[in-house]
Amino acid sequence: MFFTKTIQKDFQFYHRNRDEVLYLIHDYIEKSSLKDVNAMKDIERKLVSELMKNCRRSDRQLAKAVGVSQPTVTRTLHKLEKEGIIKEYTIVPDFRKLGYTLLAVTFVRLKRQLSHDEIEKARESARVSIESNLNFVMLERGMGMGYDGVFLSFHEDYTSFTEHKKWLTQLNFLEISDIQSFLINLEDEIHYRSLTFSTLAKHILTLQTEQKKKGS
Repeated sequence: MFFTKTIQKDFQFYHRNRDEVLYLIHDYIEKSSLKDVNAMKDIERKLVSELMKNCRRSDRQLAKAVGVSQPTVTRTLHKLEKEGIIKEYTIVPDFRKLGYTLLAVTFVRLKRQLSHDEIEKARESARVSIESNLNFVMLERGMGMGYDGVFLSFHEDYTSFTEHKKWLTQLNFLEISDIQSFLINLEDEIHYRSLTFSTLAKHILTLQTEQKKKGS
């Protein structure tokens, strides 16, 4: 009960002081990121970068790319996995060829005040959504443009997307009249930059230098 009352108070405070909360969160992220970035060793950063480019390579191949021994790579990988820096090994497929035609970015807004029962129902609905709606690739809360959460989902067609949106309207802790989506047509002939981590892999190698400049 204490936790529930705390959530309600925090929720009401956020809506009354949205700009101040956003500033404090941004400041916290900046400071936290600086500490985390500086804590990573160069070899760890280089290894993560190489894995983001191609995670199919053996430890021997990674060792050659990074410039260290194979045992060092194996030991570092175990450390990064244990610390949660490496969450999973996966691929980025051509989603269109798999049968998806739409990528939906859906923004939602919570009701301004939630009762105890609504908070519990919201928590349970979020848990169920992750387990039963397998086309969700991301479900996160956040702030910006007046919204409180965002869903990223892939869909076979527009009918699939409308079913997804219909499901959202059944969640009574959301402002049903203010659910907005941005749809990306995966069958479009023009693509400026499809989803990839290879460019980000190069950028993370520059983060430590940039963060040190900010901290100096």
